[in-house]
Amino acid sequence: LFPFPVRGSEGLYMVNGPPSFTESTAFQRDSGKNCKAVAFSKDGSLFAWCNGERVNVVNVTRAELLHSFDLPKALCLEFSPKNNVLATWQAYATGKDGTAGVPNLQLHDLRTGKCLKSFIQKRMQNWCPCWADDESICARNVNNEVQFFENNNFNTIANKLHLQKVSDFVLSPGPQPTKVAVYVPGSKGAPSFVRLYQYPNFGGPQSAVANKSFFKADKVTMLWNKKATAVLVVASTEVDKTGASYYGEQTLHYIAANGESAVVQLPKNGPIYDVTWSPNSVEFCAVYGFMPAKATIFNLKCDPVFDFGTGPRNAAYYSPHGHILVLAGFGNLRGQMEVWDVKNYKLISKPVASDSTYFAWCPDGEHIVTATCAPRLRVSNGYKIWHYTGSVLHTYEVPSSEEMWQVFWQPSLDGVFLEKAVRYQAVPSEVPSAEPKPAQAYRPPALRNKPVTSSKLHEEEPPQNMKPQLGGGDKPLSKTALKNQRKHEAKKAAKQEAKADVNQSPGQVPAPQNAPRNAVPAMTTGDPEVNKKIKNLKKKLKAIEQLKEQATAGKQLEKNQVEKIQKEAALLKELEDLELGL
Repeated sequence: LFPFPVRGSEGLYMVNGPPSFTESTAFQRDSGKNCKAVAFSKDGSLFAWCNGERVNVVNVTRAELLHSFDLPKALCLEFSPKNNVLATWQAYATGKDGTAGVPNLQLHDLRTGKCLKSFIQKRMQNWCPCWADDESICARNVNNEVQFFENNNFNTIANKLHLQKVSDFVLSPGPQPTKVAVYVPGSKGAPSFVRLYQYPNFGGPQSAVANKSFFKADKVTMLWNKKATAVLVVASTEVDKTGASYYGEQTLHYIAANGESAVVQLPKNGPIYDVTWSPNSVEFCAVYGFMPAKATIFNLKCDPVFDFGTGPRNAAYYSPHGHILVLAGFGNLRGQMEVWDVKNYKLISKPVASDSTYFAWCPDGEHIVTATCAPRLRVSNGYKIWHYTGSVLHTYEVPSSEEMWQVFWQPSLDGVFLEKAVRYQAVPSEVPSAEPKPAQAYRPPALRNKPVTSSKLHEEEPPQNMKPQLGGGDKPLSKTALKNQRKHEAKKAAKQEAKADVNQSPGQVPAPQNAPRNAVPAMTTGDPEVNKKIKNLKKKLKAIEQLKEQATAGKQLEKNQVEKIQKEAALLKELEDLELGL
């Protein structure tokens, strides 16, 4: 039934997923208005929440309370991958007299209910320890080093990865051997770098299986693919020194576990809004560029495979099976979604989820939830359940006096739901589709009775298959390609005609067959002043060359023109000196 919990000022409750959408009786509603944290285990069998009094853990399938911990101030909860440990975090506080506070990060054994270990973790960011999928390794970043524990024995540090100022790390998913991606920010002119290590080989820089250094990075986001063969690194600066973007500057780097690395070349300038791996681990999608943003799928060689053109979008979401991709524009955009079949690169539907602050795929790969949650938006809170073909199957709006803070699907392990064939026809729905009316542009009264003239701020780029076509020479061109080809040919013909007219005009001195002997290829220096001088000298030499040609043709030159020709040697010497100083 794919239940999903809803957390808000109305309390915490679970709703059965499609097709019923009724409140689940297996989970007893917690009506407290102080529910601050909820979490599902990776396989969806366990559910934990803090209601401001206690942290409770229930078995969802059996509707049975397993544990209740006295942690009224818990703000974050997380299960280990195999459901052996529950990690809880509460805000760190020092004593009134300035003494050190009590440990605020607790790790609880879910079999016995005992606290395995407590740590002091001051920052909420990256608060949770990271486990390998089989829980053989658990890691924490403590004082510029990554500490590793084995088999959930938190009393002994089994290994350490020490790098100066290590800022972040990510463990690879999947089976052993586990790899670790580590980020060290640059300082004093040195570049930042990301290194990949294979646990437990941490013996210096030479032991790294891959390394990528780069400038322009105040923070990075590291994304492993599912097969742990490569990492994508989005490096971003807080401020764009060129002034081109309010959002800072971003670059996208690719690092493979076999040592290869590359900068992903994005054809359009501007921010990188989102990057996501396909579940097949051989492709990734990037949404980037000034609005209207481009979206492109790249392969493991960082070559573009398919370009979705431009549009109002800032996020990309692959379905759990990887056969459908949703490109969406949320936040300050209107909520347009494009649902694509990425095996055939066909557009399935274009629904609109206005004012959405949250989007998630159901584990079945068929259904989607979009929600408007507080505190991002405090009005019109609620959620909608969609089928990817664009049909709204269920909608819920929170009463105006209440708020909704969170809604998300119960997760499930890979392989539980099989991939189904893609449908293009919208599935039937009892919920009437409220298509938003297209906003009309304001027209002043004087123009209201006159015909509308269409004006576009920008030209939309159409989707384009970037794969090299076999036998492409025989393939007929598309309408757009033909149109562009005709334009290009027309421009070329116009240029040739103009050239012919110039050559045939009376009194025109024929152009010399050979290039002037002092013509120098364009060179640039780092100094704009020197570049300017070189440009002016070349202009003068070109004028002298023309005067000499006129004199050769028998034209009587003025005195000042003769003086110009006499200065040629000095100008050539000056130009040579400037260029030797490059």
